[in-house]
Amino acid sequence: MSTVANDTRVGTAAGGLAFALVAAVAFGLSGSLGKGLLDIGWTAGSATLVRVGIAAVLLAAPGVMALRGRWSALRRAVPTVLLYGLFAVAGAQLCFFFAVEQMDVGVALLVEYTAPVAVMLWLWLRRGQRPGGLTVAGAVVAAVGLLLLLGVLGGVAVSMGGIAWALGAMVGLAVYYIVSGDDSHGLPPVTLAAGGLVVAVVILAGAAVVGVLPMGVGTGTVEFVSFDAPWWVVVLLLGAVTGALSYVSGIAAARRLGARLASFVGLTEVLAAALLAWLLLGEAPQPVQLVGGVLVLVGVVLVKLAEPRRRSPSPSTRRLQPVA
Repeated sequence: MSTVANDTRVGTAAGGLAFALVAAVAFGLSGSLGKGLLDIGWTAGSATLVRVGIAAVLLAAPGVMALRGRWSALRRAVPTVLLYGLFAVAGAQLCFFFAVEQMDVGVALLVEYTAPVAVMLWLWLRRGQRPGGLTVAGAVVAAVGLLLLLGVLGGVAVSMGGIAWALGAMVGLAVYYIVSGDDSHGLPPVTLAAGGLVVAVVILAGAAVVGVLPMGVGTGTVEFVSFDAPWWVVVLLLGAVTGALSYVSGIAAARRLGARLASFVGLTEVLAAALLAWLLLGEAPQPVQLVGGVLVLVGVVLVKLAEPRRRSPSPSTRRLQPVA
């Protein structure tokens, strides 16, 4: 039975890492697709609202079906869904949008991606999960790698207002991992993602109506390095892949890996975004960025090695388990 328990732990960790990498690549693709739309006249606000809106529509029916009639679970989880939609989806994107209006994108991303440290501190202070030395070392290595990957070591203008908005985006990202990793409410990942996206659509649409979120769209052909695509194909990919797939995969990953490890694996999104921008837009990364990407991966591996193993079932529990 111990072999079965070990295989289950390995399978859960492997599945979690697979989901986390899918989410990282899907989120990372949003930059290249979004830039393609910006080039034909879209605004960042329009692309964000359409992305979240399409994802909400695609996940609405699967989210309801996954409940299997357990509406009481959804009612109990309403605060969690609101928290996820307000902070993890709408809040993070709005704050990042305002941050890049006042400062370089690289610096805003650097501040936002300190979220794993915030998650680590939250779990320590709130749940007593004190990080060990290997976890701290992994965090430092990943942070150095992120600095190199984003290329913000010198000559960068910093705005205090931009920093404040970027910190808001960081809080939203930290909430994303903490809420995603908590399954105590009993909601399936697709249901939580669908509910949060619907909440985010309402918030983002309200921001657009009052003029906080500038709107503008364009039609035509989006030109990439190796191919061209109609604008509506890019929009559908933006909603289906970087919206629906990314959020569901991210929640599934956090539930298997835990919020802390999932947040560090999520740093690979920056590396994925850089590689996808190279393939789709011809924006080749510099050698120092490749070194940074390697350091991010090393930091993630160190954090993974530091994660405590789940306890095997007790002897009394083992006797009650089916031998299937």
